[in-house]
Amino acid sequence: MSTIDAFPTPYRFELQHTALVVIDMQRDFIEAGGFGSALGNDVRPLAEIVPTVAALLATARAGGMLVVHTRESHLPDLSDCPPSKLRRGNPSLAIGAIGPMGRILVRGEAGNQILPLLTPQDGELVIDKPGKGAFYATDLHAQLQARGITHLLFAGVTTEVCVQTSMREANDRGYECLIVEDACASYFPVFHQATLAMLTAQGGIVGWKAPLAALQAALKETSGEHS
Repeated sequence: MSTIDAFPTPYRFELQHTALVVIDMQRDFIEAGGFGSALGNDVRPLAEIVPTVAALLATARAGGMLVVHTRESHLPDLSDCPPSKLRRGNPSLAIGAIGPMGRILVRGEAGNQILPLLTPQDGELVIDKPGKGAFYATDLHAQLQARGITHLLFAGVTTEVCVQTSMREANDRGYECLIVEDACASYFPVFHQATLAMLTAQGGIVGWKAPLAALQAALKETSGEHS
């Protein structure tokens, strides 16, 4: 059993029953010149967490933790895209339109790919999700149940949209959830901070939060106990 010095209380987990879920670290959302910046967003807060997410992945892999990557993406014919998503935003930058890195949020397009520094490794799960949450219209819950996963660590972008939605979905399904606060980001830093407060309010109504350093310290302590 490992224990993270987390907020609002210590977070206890067993590595073999824990997965890291990295949400939507895609080129179109994070790289300058991609879909996110074409919408007028400042992508720098997202780009700044990439080294931390890379370190988080290395930590999880070294500990033997299951790693899950998600991509917000759709079939080329958009048949899996909720109509409400298709109606939103600027028509010239709508889902399926030609964006700076290919068709926007369409599977197989350059912009829809996970950043090269964070490329999934063999044996890691890659979930293509048509919604904001990682559980909607995917087999993620079944995949986690089949592996005996009970605890989830969350990272990725954006904190207030896809990360928060996925963590709330997971909480409703009975998972014990922690958000790695410095491995998440928003185009709007105030939204990032507000989301962290909402998720952990009232004694952890949705879950816990902690920085990467706290996770690393917990795993180092556990490793020392077993050496």
